[in-house]
Amino acid sequence: MRERAVSGQPDGTGRTPGATLSSVTERDSTTSDSAIEDARCGHHAPPPPCDNAPCDGTAASLGDYRAAFYAGRLPMAVLNRDGLVLAANPAFGELVGTDPDQLVAATAADLTDLGADPRVWTAYREVLCGRSDRFRCTRRLKHSEGQSVWVEVTVEPLTGEERVLLTVADISDRHDLLARLRHLQMHDPVTRLPNRALFFERLSATLETAAVEASGTGRIGLCYLDLDGFKAVNDTLGHRVGDRLLSAVAQRLTRCAESAADRGPGRGRHLVARLGGDEFALLVEDSTGTDQLAELAQSVLDALQRPFDLAGQRLSVSASIGVVERTANGTTATGLMQAADTTLFWAKEDGKARWTLFDPERNAHRMTRQALSSTLRPAVDRGEFTLEYQPLVGLDDGRAQGVEALVRWRHPQFGVLSPNRFIALAEENGAIVELGRWVLERACHQARAWQLAHPGGQPLFVSVNVAVRQVWDSDLVADVAGILAETGLPPRLLQLELTESAVMGSAGRPLQALQALSDMGVRIAIDDFGTGYSNLAYLSRLPVSVLKLDGSFVRGFRSQEHPNPADEMIVEALVALAHRLGLTVTAECVESAEQAERLRRIGCDTGQGWLYSRPVAPDRVEALLDAGRRTGG
Repeated sequence: MRERAVSGQPDGTGRTPGATLSSVTERDSTTSDSAIEDARCGHHAPPPPCDNAPCDGTAASLGDYRAAFYAGRLPMAVLNRDGLVLAANPAFGELVGTDPDQLVAATAADLTDLGADPRVWTAYREVLCGRSDRFRCTRRLKHSEGQSVWVEVTVEPLTGEERVLLTVADISDRHDLLARLRHLQMHDPVTRLPNRALFFERLSATLETAAVEASGTGRIGLCYLDLDGFKAVNDTLGHRVGDRLLSAVAQRLTRCAESAADRGPGRGRHLVARLGGDEFALLVEDSTGTDQLAELAQSVLDALQRPFDLAGQRLSVSASIGVVERTANGTTATGLMQAADTTLFWAKEDGKARWTLFDPERNAHRMTRQALSSTLRPAVDRGEFTLEYQPLVGLDDGRAQGVEALVRWRHPQFGVLSPNRFIALAEENGAIVELGRWVLERACHQARAWQLAHPGGQPLFVSVNVAVRQVWDSDLVADVAGILAETGLPPRLLQLELTESAVMGSAGRPLQALQALSDMGVRIAIDDFGTGYSNLAYLSRLPVSVLKLDGSFVRGFRSQEHPNPADEMIVEALVALAHRLGLTVTAECVESAEQAERLRRIGCDTGQGWLYSRPVAPDRVEALLDAGRRTGG
């Protein structure tokens, strides 16, 4: 047999005949009403006798222990196996406010409120019936003098006797100490708000209760916020001022929550917690919908916009708030916080000093983006990427002079993805280095294969896009030199394209890399020219040989019947200046013969666009070469 220890608070009131002891009523939310009623019914009749426990004897059988029993200051009572008092010492009588002799034959469970909780009652009966060696529980009782006391009730058999000893120890001081320690553990020392641990405890309990209770709205809401620019306060004014600001913010948040709860419908409660740093959360139980949460979030923004006066410092702050409101059933604490954290990020991304409501569609896009980002590197090893090629055509003779290699991702879940779906992600997580090296190697192999297949004609050069991170995070010069040596492709047949923003202002390592590549014989082109600095004077100091005009210039061209002189003048000036610097010019997004003719008349060297060809597989380019490299309109 083993000791049984049950700790809890009663959720009913026991009745004690001839005594003043009663329990302090506190409803235990984990105990069903029917179970509580069963326990209460047990108060009105003594427990049924145990089959293996005959009941006999009186207080006189205490023998040599009688003096210690009656003189002890610890409240004690001897019970029979039916749970009836055989004898009680004066300390026990003082506790219940009754003469000890009058307690004989009283039901001990009523005196110590052991029947109010079904779990406690069951464990207590196990000892009475001899199936357990000891039982201990914590109860909150009312002393005969009127004050409430926390006691530890212990029931254990007497050695060699068919009786049990019940003791009641006052543990109020210990309980109060533990309560104070728990408060310190569960509250933030700066703001005195509930901390992260208590917040998640309350959140989990709320979700569990909502899943089993039919009352209430069955919904939950959360405003998750942090202060915009709080780090600057700590850095410039010190952490003491920062802590004062956090405390003042906590007070305003508490007032907002209290005001919202007072005027809100239903019985929803609002918990304000500091989760750490400058992050706060407002939890709304039994929320009534997104309108309620939106109103609360706006009231918080309005409250925080008012300046704070802190020990001579007048500070103004703002906050970004992520708002989530949903059905509690099926929601997990982790899922709710993930949604809130994502929405808070949106609020900051959208400009800060605002609240943003969780959007499932936007979140689905974010999840897709994350899924792509996390599988980029493995996709290179699995061979999920492929290259297509778009011709670069001479505007004077309509013949293909080169091709641009464009990478595609044949994703097993999302289908064929164009570069704008994943290149930015690859640059963010660093996968662009490995992917860029693969594209460069594959494109050079293909260009060399075309050259070998058509030895008598003018070979096509291949143009490959290079991200600025490839220059910084890898040895691009060594990679290019190694690939050219491996494939046998002449350097003049390789063109590397970098964006204007990546090239302009280059210094140090990027400039050295560009110069080394140019010295090697590789052509350097600036892609999407005209969308960034457009500093032609700076180009004279860079090893650049080609400008690719951004497609917005060409799309701005009107038909011959409705010309736009301004667009044509801008492009004509850019082409003239580029030629004066010894650069050739390629126009992107050429879609009509009229555009091509006007670009040719202006003096643009090559064109690229759907007029000539969409990006195609390598075998289609092979057919183009077989046809004499002349493209159709």
